[in-house]
Amino acid sequence: MNSADTRDGASGRSLDVVTVEVIRSALESLAEQMTETMTRTSYSLLLKEGKDCSSSIFDATGRLVAEGANVPVHLNALGPCLKGMLKRHFPPHTLVPGDVILTNDPYVDGSVGAHHTADFIVYEPIFYDGELVGFSTIFAHLAGAGGLDPNDWHTSIFEEGLRIPPVKLYSAGVLDEDLLKLILTNTSVPYAQRGDLLAQVSGAHVGAEGFLRLLERYGKDVVLQAVDAQIDYAARRTADYIRRVPDGVYRAEKSLLEDGSMGGPVTLRLAMKVAGDRITFDFSGSDPQIAGPINCPKSATISACLFGLLAMMPPDIPKNQGPADLVTIEAPEGSIVNPTPPAAVYQRMAVTHQIVDMIFEAMAAVLPKAVVANSCGLIYGRGSAVNTTTHPEGGDVSARQEWRMGTGPSTGGLGARADRDGLSAMPGWITNVASPSIESSECEAPVLYRSKALYPDSGGAGRHRGGLGLKLSWQVRGEAARFSHTSQHSAVPPKGLFGGHSGAPSRWVINEGRESERELPYQTGPTMSLDYDDTVTLYTPGGGGYGDPLLRDPALVLADVLNRMVSVEAARDVYGVVFTDAFEVDEPATAARRAAVESARSRG
Repeated sequence: MNSADTRDGASGRSLDVVTVEVIRSALESLAEQMTETMTRTSYSLLLKEGKDCSSSIFDATGRLVAEGANVPVHLNALGPCLKGMLKRHFPPHTLVPGDVILTNDPYVDGSVGAHHTADFIVYEPIFYDGELVGFSTIFAHLAGAGGLDPNDWHTSIFEEGLRIPPVKLYSAGVLDEDLLKLILTNTSVPYAQRGDLLAQVSGAHVGAEGFLRLLERYGKDVVLQAVDAQIDYAARRTADYIRRVPDGVYRAEKSLLEDGSMGGPVTLRLAMKVAGDRITFDFSGSDPQIAGPINCPKSATISACLFGLLAMMPPDIPKNQGPADLVTIEAPEGSIVNPTPPAAVYQRMAVTHQIVDMIFEAMAAVLPKAVVANSCGLIYGRGSAVNTTTHPEGGDVSARQEWRMGTGPSTGGLGARADRDGLSAMPGWITNVASPSIESSECEAPVLYRSKALYPDSGGAGRHRGGLGLKLSWQVRGEAARFSHTSQHSAVPPKGLFGGHSGAPSRWVINEGRESERELPYQTGPTMSLDYDDTVTLYTPGGGGYGDPLLRDPALVLADVLNRMVSVEAARDVYGVVFTDAFEVDEPATAARRAAVESARSRG
């Protein structure tokens, strides 16, 4: 960062590059402490192990100051929601010290609120000497919210649980007990949800208190000038990066529900318009919102666009308001990327994952070293059952307990890039949620996991191989079991770039290896019933490859074969690598094989 030698008249402190960097690091550390406080004091598996929450600090006008390294799809949604809340619900003059504002409504100021009704957002305004100086915020996915069956195929928002517009959970430090009772009456797990919600408030309070300590130490004017300086720096770095991209319009298109499930396919279109140091993400031409839960609130659309842009830029650019100020999002109202009530939105991640891949595809020709091949996309799997044998009390107020797929949401193969292979069995870029251990899931629900492993040849072949998908299998150990599922890339697998091959598609199999085995025909659908002892096996998609597989170092192919990531047959037929009887690379045979594969390509 360039030095900013500004002297503050009140304190006499010189605001130079060191001071700005120290304050920036302190604010980013504070955001991490907020998240850590919440995950360490929360009650549900989703938060204490999955860490499905994110924290940010804003200034008094709603500008992003600092954020934790949390869930990307959460982070850039907090600012638009805050500004909408201040405009429509709580103007700054109505706030006082000790207030905590809560909402889980996607339809704040249009659709820039929470992403779905299971996502609760708390804002604690920060006051210094009676003046509003900022906001401490946490976005968290709370267990027991989102309706009776969150992953079912909802057709309207009214099926997705209690909607809470921006309201004061605390007023001047006093908890609204009636509001809390109302919230907890509308969940089957009131004990866990109460603990999670109060943990969220505690995390936000840690942020507010930490921000005040910074003001006490450095002085208000110095801290706020440092905030201005770092936002300006991030904006200048971002502008320099965008200017390197030739002016023009760069397009990409994707299909959702591409296998025809639930009335699909649905088309998503993106035009990235670069002009000087500004960039516009234009979704005109995308399909209208549908009677299903994959509609994406504009807040989530904004998050996905900013993530895709930031992911291509140097990682040392601060993550604050600066980059966002150079970006325009054009998302037609009533479309799949900016729905209106009463559209259901619970599975909006189906859109956000595709937006990120579309950004990379659109920019591939002009930023080949910055982009990534397609990744696994959205994957949701949720089972629940009643177990009166080992868990006679079951959940908080019912005997039904639930489990996820034994992974974080959207765990599969990530795409390869110009200089490295894709990551295997990881949450997709926009997700970044931890994968709870199998053991913790088995402790809390009537389920037995049978396998969890990478499966060979699922990563797209390439000079750099796509990440491998995951094979996961579990068995029902309770009664009256229900199962809901959603995935992507069952009919159109994750695409590779620059000659890289596609990754493996997704598959769902019931009772694999038994006489009653059946593969589910669609990637998503309504909740189904399962019997005691039934199994569900999921094959998650692999990431796309990058570059011609014939250019992959044969030694890397050998390592993949030895690690059971690539089969001997694929090594020969796709990568053109031949091994000796001693299982070493046969260099003459490999050269001949690759020449033959290349010749066959040119003829075909």
